Amino acid sequence: MYNSEIKFNITLDELRIPEKISFDAPDGAVKNQETKAVMLALWDDVKKEALKIDLWTKEMTIDDMKKFCHQVLISMSATYKRATNDDATHDKMLEFAQEFAESSGILTEE
Repeated sequence: MYNSEIKFNITLDELRIPEKISFDAPDGAVKNQETKAVMLALWDDVKKEALKIDLWTKEMTIDDMKKFCHQVLISMSATYKRATNDDATHDKMLEFAQEFAESSGILTEE
């Protein structure tokens, strides 16, 4: 059996607001990679509910957050399709992601 680890390092200011976020993922050859935002979702099998951690630094712009959320929606739809083979719901999720992109204004930037 092999154990793998992903480690996050969060530097907080005096009000406990993230100033810096970095992570290590040795299996992916990632060491001290800086990032401005993290969305981590975990499944609690006992309570049958999602647990989540959302963090972003003071430097994360609103425009970048909109793009990040849009890309997470697209990625989530791909994960859903891969896990369920439910093409119809996958397509609806992608439609919503498109609507999100339009209503948030990120399409006009591309």
